[in-house]
This record gives sequence, C-alpha cells and structure tokens, in this order.
Amino acid sequence: MLYFDRISLRRGNKLLFSDASMTIHAGHRVGITGANGCGKSSLFGLVQGGLEEDSGSFRMDKGIAIAHVEQETPALDVAAIEYVMQGDAELTRLQLQLQQAEAEHDGLRLAELHERLASIDGYAAHARAARLMHGLGFAVGAEENAVASFSGGWRMRLNLAHALMCRSDLLLLDEPTNHLDLEAVVWLEKWLLQYRGALLLISHDRDFLDRCMNRIAHIEQGKFTVYTGNYSDFERIRAEKLALQQASHEKQQKQIDHMMSFVNRFKAKASKATQAQSRIKALERMQLIAPAHVDSPFSFSFKHPGLIPNPLLRLHKAAAGYDDVTILHDLSFSLLPGDRIGLLGPNGEGKSTLIKLMAGTLQAQKGNRETAKELSIGYFAQHQLEQLHDELSPIQHIKMLDADISEKEARQFLGGFDFQGDMALAPVAPFSGGEKARLVLAMLVYQQPNLLLLDEPTNHLDLEMRHALSIALQSFEGAMVLVSHDRHLLRTVCDSLMLVSNGSVDNFQGDLDDYATWLLQQRDVDEPDHSGKDKTARLSKKDERRQKADRRKALQPLRNKVKKLESELEQLHAKKDVLDAALANADLYEQASADELKRLSIEHHDIQQQIEIVEESWMLASEELEYAE
Repeated sequence: MLYFDRISLRRGNKLLFSDASMTIHAGHRVGITGANGCGKSSLFGLVQGGLEEDSGSFRMDKGIAIAHVEQETPALDVAAIEYVMQGDAELTRLQLQLQQAEAEHDGLRLAELHERLASIDGYAAHARAARLMHGLGFAVGAEENAVASFSGGWRMRLNLAHALMCRSDLLLLDEPTNHLDLEAVVWLEKWLLQYRGALLLISHDRDFLDRCMNRIAHIEQGKFTVYTGNYSDFERIRAEKLALQQASHEKQQKQIDHMMSFVNRFKAKASKATQAQSRIKALERMQLIAPAHVDSPFSFSFKHPGLIPNPLLRLHKAAAGYDDVTILHDLSFSLLPGDRIGLLGPNGEGKSTLIKLMAGTLQAQKGNRETAKELSIGYFAQHQLEQLHDELSPIQHIKMLDADISEKEARQFLGGFDFQGDMALAPVAPFSGGEKARLVLAMLVYQQPNLLLLDEPTNHLDLEMRHALSIALQSFEGAMVLVSHDRHLLRTVCDSLMLVSNGSVDNFQGDLDDYATWLLQQRDVDEPDHSGKDKTARLSKKDERRQKADRRKALQPLRNKVKKLESELEQLHAKKDVLDAALANADLYEQASADELKRLSIEHHDIQQQIEIVEESWMLASEELEYAE
C-alpha cells in the first residue's frame, strides 16, 4: 500500500531523518513516535503529497482513499451531522448527483444512483454519523446544532468524526486524543481496532499506543526504526539495546534503583485492593522499561513540601456549579497526607468543577470548604497556559516566584524541563503548547506545594515528558488529585480512584480496565437506536442459544488458524533454540569450521525471518478473532 525506500526528509537546512525504509499494508497500525520536531508531522505531509522526499523514493498504490483530520473548522451554518456525513466523499457526490437527476427527471440515472447508494450503505449514513458523534461525546440531540455553535475543542471532535466517516483505505491521525476525555478515548480505541484499512498514528498516549498499534516507527537522532509490536514491546526492545551500551549503564542503574524504591515502598503500604495491585504491577513494569528513557532531556523532582497538615482540605455537604445550575451535590470528604486520587467520570459530569472547588477558584453554592492554615496548593489547569506573560522568558517567570534566585540557579532548575541555552532567556509568546505546559509545570514544581490538583496536565506533552512527570509524581510526598485521559499516568501515580457521576463523588471499586468496561456498558445503555428498531426487544433463550452456537461454528476456522500458527511458532522457536546453541559453540569460530558457521548463520537468519512472518500472521489472526468474539 505505502512504500518508503531509504527516504530522507529535511525542514529547511535541518535533516529530520534519513535512510528510512518501511512498507505498510492494510491491517498495519503504525504508531509514529519521537521527540517534538523530529519529523513525525513531516512524514504525514509526505504521505499526503504536501512534501517531497529529499532523497530515496516514496510511492503508494493507485486509488487509495486517504482520511485525515483537518486542523481548522470553519464556522459553518450547516448542521453538525451534515458536516460529519460530508466526510464520506462518495456519499456526498452521489447525493448531489441524485438531486441533479431528480431535477432532470432522469429515471434511469436515478435508478443507477440509488443502486450505488445502497451498495455503499448510504441509506444508513445518517445513523453511522450519529453513532460517531455520540461515541465522541456529543449529547443526543446535538447533531442538528450548527457547526459554528460549537467551541474549538468540540469542533476538533467534529473533524475527527468527519475523518472517521470516510470509507478510507488509509487513516492518518495526529494526536487524536488531545481533545478527548477518557470516555471518548476508550470508544475511539474500540473503533480503531475494528478499522480494516492501514492506520498511521502520532500520539503521546502510551496506553492508546499499546492498545491500538501493532507496529512502532520511532524517530530519534535522525534515524527511523520500525519495531514490530505495540509501544510496550518497543520500550522493552529499546531498553535491551541501550543496556548494551556501557556508557549509559550507570545512569540506567540509578534510574532502576530509583524506581525500585517506589515499588518496594508501595508494596509495604498497599492493601490487597484491586487498584493497589494494579499500581504495583504498573510500577514494576516501569522499573523494567526505565532504561528506554535513559537519554530523556527531562529530569526533575518535587522537593519535600515541608509541613503537611492533616487534613489538608475538607468539604462538608458542599454543592458546586455555575450560576443557578448545580452540578455536584452534598459532597463530604477530606484530603489527607499521602492521598493520591484519580478522578474518573464521563465528560461533563463535574471532574473539573470538583478540582476548581478544591482549588478555591470556584465558590461552593452550599456547604463548606475548610482548609488547613499551612495548605499550599499547586493547581494545574489548561487555562493557566494563557496566563503566562508572553513578553517574559522562562527565567523571568521563575524570578516572579523567587526574586532572590540567581540566573545560574534558575537555569539549572529549568534545564530539567529542557529549557536550555537561549531558550531560557527567550520570550514565551512563540512557544508551542507543549513548551508552555512544561513551563507551567516547572513553576508549579518550584513552589513546593503540599497539595497537587492536576487537571489534564499531559495535554501537549510528549512521551518523554510524560514519563518524567510520572517519575516525579511518584516521589511527591503530599496529597494529589488528578484528572487525566492518560491511563498510564493514572495507573502509575494514583492509589485510589473516585467516580464523578450523576452529581455525586464516590469511591470506584476496581481498576482502570474495570472503568473502561463500565464506560462501554454505559455507552451501550445510552446509545440511541438510529435504525428505528425497538432496542428493548429480547430474543428467546432458545434463539439466543442457537445464535451463540452458530457464532461458535462460524468462528471455528479462525480459531483453528490461530492454533495452527501458534504450533508453527513453537516449532520455529524450537529450531531457533537449537541453532542458538550451535552458534554458541566456541569451536565453531575456528578457521576450519568457516563453512559450517556460514551455513548455520544463513539458516538462523532464515528461521528468524520465518518467525517474524508467522508472528505477524498470528497477531493479525488473533486480533481478528478478538474483534469477532
């Protein structure tokens, strides 16, 4: 489908990457990762025809339908659902041709067009568009609102729905989760796993990459490397490679020891609750992948906040909302030292409202908010990026917090957030969203709060900065409340989860996988039936048993295929083990055994290639079986 052969790309005089080779077929889901500015978006530009390769060759099969998300949405007066339906270009073209044929009273042409419309399932297009909008968080009934009536974030969701509506062969998604809440992210994952074309995705959401990708194309230091598997597989392989580099060994060991201290300390304190066990597993996994981030440009930590009062903050029968609308009712709980709470809940249920109430930026409509005298709040919200002073530099922003800090000390501190050299002295006005978010986090860390209130802190942050933030938050010794659609961050830094739903805040019994299941169940309950059929109708038990039996029978060939491939893999790995043992024999490397060494090396290479081919077939068949079940 897509063929990259020794590609080089430049931006101006800067070489982004060189000698990049990759082939992408239908069913391949490729995550493009790397630091900001490494060339990920430029790669998309090449595929879309906006850029040309500087060397090498790129080509794609003819007739490929490409879908991508537009970055801007004009303030259109058309209904939102009409805009989404326009994502299906052939449907839009057929509808225009139908109007023309009707005006010309061309019966034969009308019949041909209706036949084509039926073949592309055009009569269900309105229902398909409505499901896309509902899945991405739009309320039932919002479909008919004009595009111009939605805010910027919701228009980006409309653009995403517009792209998903296209019956494409290739889907390009650049940071699709940035404007989504966790509920919509979970829904999008499910949709993408059912997508049959090829997918190229740029994302800094580790869990999203893990669940949706079967390949990772990583760009670093001008090199482009493709790994088979998801993001966790990439981290593991890269960590193993880095572990072989002696120069990095000492730094790696230091980070592993750092991670191990958190694992051991948490094990000592944790109960047997599901969420506690989930965090232990996440921390142990982070310990294993720590070497993969040894060359991260970010290195910072929260200093001890000093006195941590008990309790830090208390809500008593509090209600919160805006104007005459109450969103949260009768809230009563306390934040204690060591609390590490992740807030869950569907979009619009009041997570940010609760954070604002705790931060004191929103007054309680009823009840009380009581705070300790020594309370020091570190509050991160997206609007705070807009409160940076455009004309001031990062160093000047730190000096606003501490007039006595020297420029050298400020530089050293800001260096941990990758504000290096002239960038530390430059005005922040032209900074990207990610750079501004890093500066706000740097200011928050510098103030040494004893209560952290974080509302979507990872928006605009790349994977390395997210990793550094998770490491820093694990060592934070105050209390913390976190709202995030980054499940990896929630898993690794939160000890308990609370669900904000239906006006109340309650402990959530379970982990994030249980929450994803709960979200999908809620979605099924709330999903409007656009087909006109009675969704409450139920099959008889006899019919249900018959349908299940038919489904098992239909899936049996696919199950047999998976088992056969598993058996092939076992046999190939057994052969590879024999060859590994033979190649480990020191006598083989004597001059007299040169021919035998050559034969075994060729055979080992062939076996390795066979394993990769069979593994790929097994992965695709297993995923197909998972979708079908």
